[in-house]
Formats: sequence, C-alpha cells, structure tokens
Amino acid sequence: MHDEAVPHYIDMIDQTTLGHRFLKEEFGVTPRIGWQIDPFGHSAVQAYLLGAEVGFDSLFFGRIDYQDRVKRKKEKSLEVIWQGSKSLGSSSQIFAGVFPEHYEPPSGFYFEVNDNSPIVQDNMDLFDYNVQDRVNDFVAAALSQANLTRTNHIMWTMGTDFKYQYAHTWFRQMDKLIHYVNKDGRVNALYSTPSIYTDAKYATDESWPIKTEDFFPYADNANGYWTGYFTSRPAFKLYVRLMSGYYLAARQLEFFRGRMNSGPNTDSLADALAIAQHHDAVTGTEKQHVANDYSKRLSIGYKEAEELVSSSLACLVESTLLTRCQNPVTKFQQCPLLNISYCPASEVDLAQGKNLVIVVYNSLGWRRDEVVRIPVINANVTVHDSNGIEIESQLLPQAEVYADLRNFYVKAYLGQTPPKTPMYWLAFTVSVPPLGFNTYTVSTAKRTGSIRSSVYTYQSSEKSRFEVGKGNLKLTFSTDQEKSTNYVNIRNMVEEQVELSYLYYSGYNGSHQKDPQNSGAYVFRPNGTYPINHERQVPLTVLHGPVLDEVHQKINPWIYQITRLHKGKEHVEVEFIVGPIPVEDGIGKEVATQISTTMQTNKTFYTDSNGRDFIKRIRDYRTDWNLEVNQPIAGNYYPLNLGIYIKDSKTEFSVLVDRAIGGSSLEDGQIELMVHRRLLLDDSKGVGEALNETDCVVDDCRGLTVQGKFYYRIDPLGEGAKWRRTFGQEIYSPLLLAFSEKDDKGDWMNSHVPTFSGIDSSYTLPENIVILTLQELDNGTVLLRLAHLYEIEEDKDLSAMASVELKKLFPGKKIKEVKEMNLSANQERIEMEKKRLVWKVEGSFGDGHVSRGGPVDPKELAVELAPMEIRTFIIYFDDVPNHLFDAL
Repeated sequence: MHDEAVPHYIDMIDQTTLGHRFLKEEFGVTPRIGWQIDPFGHSAVQAYLLGAEVGFDSLFFGRIDYQDRVKRKKEKSLEVIWQGSKSLGSSSQIFAGVFPEHYEPPSGFYFEVNDNSPIVQDNMDLFDYNVQDRVNDFVAAALSQANLTRTNHIMWTMGTDFKYQYAHTWFRQMDKLIHYVNKDGRVNALYSTPSIYTDAKYATDESWPIKTEDFFPYADNANGYWTGYFTSRPAFKLYVRLMSGYYLAARQLEFFRGRMNSGPNTDSLADALAIAQHHDAVTGTEKQHVANDYSKRLSIGYKEAEELVSSSLACLVESTLLTRCQNPVTKFQQCPLLNISYCPASEVDLAQGKNLVIVVYNSLGWRRDEVVRIPVINANVTVHDSNGIEIESQLLPQAEVYADLRNFYVKAYLGQTPPKTPMYWLAFTVSVPPLGFNTYTVSTAKRTGSIRSSVYTYQSSEKSRFEVGKGNLKLTFSTDQEKSTNYVNIRNMVEEQVELSYLYYSGYNGSHQKDPQNSGAYVFRPNGTYPINHERQVPLTVLHGPVLDEVHQKINPWIYQITRLHKGKEHVEVEFIVGPIPVEDGIGKEVATQISTTMQTNKTFYTDSNGRDFIKRIRDYRTDWNLEVNQPIAGNYYPLNLGIYIKDSKTEFSVLVDRAIGGSSLEDGQIELMVHRRLLLDDSKGVGEALNETDCVVDDCRGLTVQGKFYYRIDPLGEGAKWRRTFGQEIYSPLLLAFSEKDDKGDWMNSHVPTFSGIDSSYTLPENIVILTLQELDNGTVLLRLAHLYEIEEDKDLSAMASVELKKLFPGKKIKEVKEMNLSANQERIEMEKKRLVWKVEGSFGDGHVSRGGPVDPKELAVELAPMEIRTFIIYFDDVPNHLFDAL
C-alpha cells in the first residue's frame, strides 16, 4: 500500500509493476482490485492509473475527511464511480468504496485475545450462553450499515491494525457467527474477498454517483489535518526522489550495455525504492530507526546501481561496437554528496599534469543545455568540450555555509573530516544529446581560464539597488527592502514585484487542552504564525559572471538563501539551507517560505497530483461538501510533487519543487511552501515518537539541516504549462555526472567515444512525450513506457496527439514484435480492456469521445499518445548479434 500524497507517479508505476510481475511469475495471478485502505487521503492519479491503465475494477480505502464521510453516509455515496482524469474522462473510471467508519469490524465484534467483545457462547449448559443475543447484535449492525449503501451487499473488514496475533479466536468466532446468523435467516453472512464483493455489486446493475478530483487533504477530526506529513522528513523525501531519477537513468544504461544477472544490476535499488513508497516511509511517518533502515536499503541499492552506471558508461566510451562489454578499463567515479559540495573526483590537483574528464549523461529524450557545477581546488582551470574547443566557464567562491555543511556531514557519512576544502565551484554550460552523453575536460589553464565571479557585498545600512541576470530575465534587488525583488522578463514583457520571506508555525501542544491534538509527523496543527526577520547587520553578497549570477542572503543564524539566475534560462532558482531549527525554548517549529506577488488570484490555486495532473484548489472550499473551517492554515495545505501555480487575468506564476512537500496559497497572490519541520511531541496517530530528526557526529548532536531548491517563473496567461512540464522533467531527471582522470599525454577524445545518443542521431522525441521506462527484462525483451506530459487544454500547441517512431528509438536493432501491455505489464492491454467492468453512472455524465492513441502498426511501428496517456510495451528483437549502437 504505497502512499498517495507524496510519491511521484513514476515511483507508483515502478512499485506496482514490481509487485504485479512478482505475483505473475510466482503465482500466475493477475490482481484486479486495489486495496489502499490505510493511506492518509487518496489521489486522482492513483485512481486513474489503477483504473484506466492497470485495468483494475475497484479500489477500496478507509480514510476520507470526517466531514465528507458524514455527508456520504447520509446520501449513500460512500461507494462511487471515481473518474480521476479530466483528460481521460470516462475511460479512467474505477468503482471506489469507502468503509463507513474505518478499516475495522462493527463495534462489538473484536476478537483479539485481550478484546472485550463477548464471544459466541453456544454451550447451553453454561450461564453465559448468548447465541441469540450475538445474532441480534450482528443483524442490527448489518442493517445499520445497509442503510448507508446501495444494493443489499455490505462489506465487513474483520480485523484492524495489530490484530490476528491470536487468529484462532477470530476464526472460531466468525465460523460460529456465520453458522448461527444464516440459521436465523434475516441476513446472509459469508467469508468473502474484495473481488467477490465487487462482482456482487456489479451484478445488481445499479447506477452509482460520480466522483472527480481527489480526497485531499484528509482530516479525522476538527483539528486533525494530516497535512504535516506532506513535508515530514524532507531530507529523506529528497533522497527517495534522487534515487528515483537515478534508477530511471541506470536502467537505460543497463539496457545499452546489456543486462547481466551475475554482475551489478538495478534490482536492489528497485526493491529499496518500492518499499520506500509505503504509506509510512516516504511520508516521514515512521520511527527514526525505521527511517534509518529505509535509507540504508536505498544506499545499498544505490551502491550497486552506481557500479553498474560506471561500468556501462565505461563500455560506451570505450566502444559502441561491443554487444556485451564485460570488463571495461575506464574507471568512473560519481559524487552522491555533491549537494554538500563534496566530490573527491573533482577535487583533484590538476597542477600535476592531470586532466579531469567529465561524462555528462542525459536520461531525457530531448537535447539539454544546462549549467553544471562542481567543486574544484585549483583556480587556474579551463574547460573544453568534446571537440577540444574551450568553453565559457566561471569560478564561484565557496560560501562559508557550505564548508560547515560539508565538514559536518562528510564526517557523519565517512567517519572523517575531508582533508581539504575546495575554494571554488566551477560552473559551465553543457549540451547533451537525448538519451546520451557528452564529454568535457577540465585542465590547468595555459593562458586564459575560467572567469572568476565578481563579488560585491552590500551592507543593509546602505540604500542601493542592483540587478542580476544575463539574458531576458532580470531581477532588481533593493538592499533596504531585502525581501522584495523586481522581476522583469524583457522577452514577454512580464513585470512583477516578488517578495520572499520565511516564517515558522509553532507546533501545537495539546497536553493540557480539552482537545489534545498535537502537531506531529502526520498532523499539522499550528499554534501561531511567527515571521522570521532578516538579520540587519549581515551584508548581502552578489556574484556576477558569464554563466550565472547569485545573490547570497543570510536570513538568520539557521536560514541561508541563494537566489540564482542561469544564462539563457528564464526562471529563478532559489536554494535554501534551513537548520538546525532551534528548539531550546521547548517549542517545535514548522518552517515555511512565502513568495508573494501583487496578483489578484481570487482564492484559487492549482497543485499537482503525484507530479502529473494539476487540480484546481479554492481556499476554504471543497467541491464535495460545505466545508466547516476549523483550521484555516492546515486545512488548506496540499501535497506538491511537481509544483503549484496561481494565475490572474494577465499572468501565471509557477513554483516547482525538488521533492515532495506541502504547500498552499493562503493569501491572494501568494504561494507558501513548508520546507522543514522539527517537533517535540507525538501526534498520537501511530508513530509513538516526536518528529525530531538529529544528527550526531562523535559528541556533536544537532538538529537536521535541510538543503533544497525551488524554482519560480512568471509567464503570460496560458503560457506557463510548457515550462512546468519540460523543466519539471528536468528536475526529476537531473544530468548524471561521471568523472575520470587522464594525464596530458593521452588523447581521450580520439581514443574514446566522446559523444553518444541511444536513439537515432537524426531523431528527438516530441517535446510533449517522455520515456518513463527503458528497461531490459531477464529474457532479453525490453519494457518501454512512454507518457504524454500534457493534459487536455493545458497548452495551445502541446496538448495534442503526438507520435513516436519506435524504430528511431532502437537504431541498430531490428524489432521483431511489439506487444502493448497494461501499465504494470502483467497482461496484454487488449485482454485487460476485454475484462474490465463497465459501471453505470448516475445522471448523464457523458464526456463524448475520449481521445486515445490508436493501435501500433506492425510495419510502421509508430506509437500515438493522446494528452495524459501512458502506453506500455514489451519489445522483442531479432536475436541476430549486431552492433549495440552506431557512434554519432
């Protein structure tokens, strides 16, 4: 049961595929029912992926908002036809059932060894003989629940958390109840399964109410909004996201090289990532020692995948003519701790006649031009591309805040402080072909070298204005108003005042109150909002250079912010370093950043569902019931995986995030992101400990510091989707860097393959299509998943049918057969479509024709994708040995 708020849709697909393929291989079983009873709220994307794409007939769950449940009980609408996608319309339907109370039996029917429900005593010689009483109780409970649903079938979930530790009692009592209740004859009881129940409901030919959108946020009482977990354990959430993007790239490289079951492969990372999607894993709602275990598993999986990636890249740079390259000579290193500026591979002393070779791999299907940054110890360096031409590069001095982070956390990871601290970041723009790599070398400068950034500091006492930005986008800062920036894009004439500030909510302490609900790992219950004031005496530092500009602001002793503009890009990157959050005052704190504009947004904002569809949100409003507002802040928080945007009559303002976090628009024109939480009390929802993450190095224990990024951009109305979709994929699939050393004598570019693309060199994917999966399976076949990135009517040009030529994706290989599968690849799509139940919906809820790509012509091998469509194929190749790829 993966969570539904904070997993990315690609992770949901991979996790489900892993499970379904295991069930098929081990037991020959193809499941058709979703059992998501415990996740804390339910997403539209989950519903339509299971329905439209996996082919499930129904989905059951326990947790929906307490106000929503009351209304649904009255209207007999706990069971609905859920249509989770406006793009896929009626084809995305699934029968969804919510339990009347929770996932447990009716009151009085708990039979664990220490439960106090009376057992069925059917020995007439004993004084507590109670068969008729127990039958009457059973019938009363059944009729009471029957009043809440349509048709004469009801489901009882016999058991709940931590039950069946003494299973014998349960089954003995249920056997007796079934026997005596059926003898009584008023109701009929039987052992059943969700699929039998689904078929019984379907057979009644009943019409069901429709449900659209999702079930977020979830609250189980007036002050119990489970919106804290959208951000809980933000460092772990980023780790999961980074491993997810890495897994996608590693499988591509594993395919290019040829999968080896004996050597390193991606299976261990796949397992670790799948288990990390659990609704008490990536959510951050587990005990600390369990979180440590998840991280350890990811780390073990990463180590093996890292070895695979390094050897696959080595095979590809040595020769693309190898079909199964066994033992490449080239040794590549990677830098998983680059976020804390630690990269031994790039921190080599180039003065000794060594050169640093950097292979940059791009796992997306389109060419990318991006800035990469690596820490270096020499200032006198130069960068050359694969043609040997010197390219523009820039040195940025390392900020002190990084040195502290680096020294503390490297010691935490490796047990020792790094011997030297790099003085600079080296930044340069790379251009990388689709599904391929390009090579760059860093060497000691002979004449000119990297341009050092010019550094300016501004005291807050002096009144001055300064501008940053190389291209169309300019930001103007005023030192006397340190939060406020003037944003101007000269290409599309957008201008806006943007103000960035930080605040914290103090965590509610309910120990002495009538309503004892604390803020904790699950629940966000603020007890006051406190703006965080900028420290006036700290100067502002500005770095200018040919590749990027940066503005460094120390907001307070535990918040540091860098605003970054890259040459040629029209968005702003904001990096934040938050922590350790001080709790010496005995109060837990939840830290958020607010980005304010002058836009008139009329209480409306849009948040993504699992990184895919965007859903319209209105402050203090729910589409399904009249909301009684008890928690105006926590009750308006939603999960963000991709981002959030607002719009008015002229412009739209989008903010994208680098991991799952909670966010909202609590005031018009403003977007709020919660970036870190540190709490001192448990919220009594099951963790049993406070969300108080600390790191200890020897005797130095401190609260967790979180480093992260968000990105924002302002576009004319209707033009923001293109950036959100394209750049959103680039955040999910960062460029992968691998480092090697060479001496001056060897000519790397002539003796190695300097640039490579896994697809036909004349081809690029349509810009609205992304490859979600390219994976060689054990039998030599390939699992390929393609997704359309846009919803209907999201973009005037790109929300259209697109086509992909499969032959161009596999140059040098002959495709023998293409089988279209359902999303989890455990049955053919055509079989799935035949079996799916078609439910009746109340009213005339028709949406006309739903656009879908047509079948794949076996000769042309072109795949069509309609907006929001995902198509999954297993591809069989002719076994003729052939060159892996032609070099570009």
